[in-house]
Amino acid sequence: MSSAGTLSSPVGHLTVMSSGEAITRVAWRSGSSDNDSPHDPLLIEALRQLRAYFDGRLTRFDLPFDLGSQTDVTRAVLTTLAETVDHGQSVTYGELAARSGTSIPARGVGAVMGANPIPIIVPCHRVVASDGLGGYSGGDSGQGLLTKRWLLEFEGALPTALF
Repeated sequence: MSSAGTLSSPVGHLTVMSSGEAITRVAWRSGSSDNDSPHDPLLIEALRQLRAYFDGRLTRFDLPFDLGSQTDVTRAVLTTLAETVDHGQSVTYGELAARSGTSIPARGVGAVMGANPIPIIVPCHRVVASDGLGGYSGGDSGQGLLTKRWLLEFEGALPTALF
């Protein structure tokens, strides 16, 4: 049975979904949050870990996740990202393509990042272009790149902007 919980974060209100066995989705939503009382122990733990992350007390998530229906290439790239790019690090689209052992081109990695159903926990914000931030489909509507920049600065992977 699927359950959902919400929390407020510095990058917006997040909804987290759990199947009871794995985290299945993290999504931005409008409106207030932190007003629900989930009963799923895994969901409670996911919300606790996300709060600890945003409080600066957690640098690695320890949660089972399920990427859902994905191609083998998408699954390989997202799994490689989750397993090899730690807090405070970034990787280019091309580097992640090579690490994944797939034949996907760097541009294809961008599309895979957009298909990530579990942002932050599977840290697609840590994947950048060789000449800048690249794109980001997370965050509140119209705030994708600001959200990506904030997350990278928060983790120390990017110097804080001067303006």
